[in-house]
Amino acid sequence: MKYMIVVLILASVLSCKMENKAKEVDMELAKPKAESSINLERYPEPLLKVFEAHGGISNWKNKKSLVFKLGEELHTIDLQSRKDRIDGPGYALGFDGEKVWLQNEENAFKGDPVFYHNLRSYFFNMPFVLGDKGIVYDETEDLVYEGINYPGIAVRFNSGIGTSYKDEYFLHYDPQTFKMAWLGYTVSYRSGERSDNVSWIGYHDWTEVNGLKVPKELTWYSSEGRTIKEPRKPVVYEAIEFSGQDKPESFFAKPENGIFVEGKVQE
Repeated sequence: MKYMIVVLILASVLSCKMENKAKEVDMELAKPKAESSINLERYPEPLLKVFEAHGGISNWKNKKSLVFKLGEELHTIDLQSRKDRIDGPGYALGFDGEKVWLQNEENAFKGDPVFYHNLRSYFFNMPFVLGDKGIVYDETEDLVYEGINYPGIAVRFNSGIGTSYKDEYFLHYDPQTFKMAWLGYTVSYRSGERSDNVSWIGYHDWTEVNGLKVPKELTWYSSEGRTIKEPRKPVVYEAIEFSGQDKPESFFAKPENGIFVEGKVQE
């Protein structure tokens, strides 16, 4: 009888320990990924503050997919692999992870699919895409607009990063809030050479989606060098949705009646 009591006590203690251990494991699994898992040391301190002002780069990196509408176009992006797809009236185009494809039997799409497939989403995902690997950060002079000085960060890419690694970006932020205010950029895609011609986008209108501050609209401006002039018609983003779920591989694959298209590769 004494042995039976001892066995029951030991079984009860062991059961409690296992239950507590299981709870500890569940709690660990439930914890969000710590931002310390991201190598924050490679970012300049002002850029980290800009990331935080927009919801944190850790929050953004945990998102799997993004969807938004631009007029009649529906844009879908896999934020982890950077595959994408655009569905428009009478056409579709996308990037399957290796090649750009186009479905355009009605000849409704008139642009360059290699240049356009991720153009709108790339500017939308600022400032977080400037936290990608292969980027070199440097100082740049303040941008002055309507008497306000906007500090900035110059961004360049290591050789071979993307199809337009010779492009340059200049992120300028509000000195009080650290929210992104302006983006200057050069384009090397068509010429394959670095350019001194800087285009400017105003980031003035933000909305919060899943804890991230993202642009409701972007406004391109005419300019001369670093002198910003007249605004153009804003590009308006609607029906913005982030998801923690992946799209199936087939979603980004070339349709049977689509074709692969080639773009200019920089040397």
